[in-house]
Amino acid sequence: MLAVSLGLLLFLLAIALPVAAALGVLGLVLEQMYSSMPLSMAMGEVAWSSSKDFLLVAIPMFIMLGEILLRAGVAERMYDAMVKWLSWLPGGLMHSNIGACAVFAATSGSSVATAATVGTVALPLVEKYGYNERLFLGTLAAGGTLGILIPPSINIIIYAVLTDTSIPRLYLAGIIPGFGLALLFIVMVTLACVIKPAWGGQRMQASWAQRIASLPNLLPPLGIFLVVVGSIYAGLATPTEAASLGVVAALGLAGAYGRLSFAMMREVMENTMRTTAMVMLIIIAAYFLNFVISAIGLTALLTDYITQLGLSKIEMLLAVVVFYLILGCFMETLSMMITTIPIVAPVMFQLGFDPVWFGIVMVILIEMALITPPVGLNLFVVQSLRKGGSLNDVMAGSAPFVVVMLALIALLAAFPGIALWLPSLFD
Repeated sequence: MLAVSLGLLLFLLAIALPVAAALGVLGLVLEQMYSSMPLSMAMGEVAWSSSKDFLLVAIPMFIMLGEILLRAGVAERMYDAMVKWLSWLPGGLMHSNIGACAVFAATSGSSVATAATVGTVALPLVEKYGYNERLFLGTLAAGGTLGILIPPSINIIIYAVLTDTSIPRLYLAGIIPGFGLALLFIVMVTLACVIKPAWGGQRMQASWAQRIASLPNLLPPLGIFLVVVGSIYAGLATPTEAASLGVVAALGLAGAYGRLSFAMMREVMENTMRTTAMVMLIIIAAYFLNFVISAIGLTALLTDYITQLGLSKIEMLLAVVVFYLILGCFMETLSMMITTIPIVAPVMFQLGFDPVWFGIVMVILIEMALITPPVGLNLFVVQSLRKGGSLNDVMAGSAPFVVVMLALIALLAAFPGIALWLPSLFD
């Protein structure tokens, strides 16, 4: 049953069927093959129950927040400040890419918006300053993934809904690993450019006066981060309300920068509705598939089988990492989360893993899927911003960052306090 399910899913994705359609069709096929009951009759109820959770309203709000910031002129000013503060390191502007992605991630909640926004500003500078193009592209694709780890994060909200875990605790848990991962990226790029100085291109020099003068350009992203995350921990707003406050703050920024217009808001609304519709359709289709595989007994069989293997906690964690590394090569990240977490998470919790800690590990694994071929979404986002060249360049440049993410998971396994220390302060 499991072999048939995986085989069908991979076939449907291989023929380029949209992800939501592939999940829905797979559910209908499994119903015909293994169920004696007309499970499709419950499709309406599943669609309603999977989309009525109040927390899910935060998803279009965070998408809209990213869309507004994308057009508000925040990115150019923020990137200029990062250039002045970080480009003296070996690797120059590549550190600015990572730093700008980390700061923008703290406002947008979306990896695609992060990669697209910073990439649009940074890519024209590759040839001008003589950087190794592959590594430069890798910093944009991998840096963009920080958008789903550093709060606020859409993927963390989805994990929280699926596992009934506290969003505020998850957001706190993501802060140190998120900025820690950005630091590890910077260290990796520095080492690469020390070993191969030609990769580092021309460094940009700035005086301390110029650096201090650029600090106001970092205040808008910091302000939105404080509005969104600060309002949650101050007890002033729920995550959904905080996302709405972030949208209001972003509109204020767009107005202050003279970018707020009817045409701009029309683009924001259209893209927000398009992306939200795609996300919600995937959620509904994945919930229907989960309903079918639970009804035909596949979830229980798989859980029992995994439990009977008698794997230790570390062995099980390694198995999960390998599983998501392979699966991430074939599935889009959102559908991968929704279809697998209801199966994998209960097994991990039963073995004694903390739900908050495992949520952060899960998000890092999802980050890897964003930059692993052939379906890594950030790879295509960065490639689409280029004027030419092969997708292989982006893949090759991103590969070292996957290793860094695996190293962070190892650190989290050895020192769980990296993720759990901040949440423990609010217990």
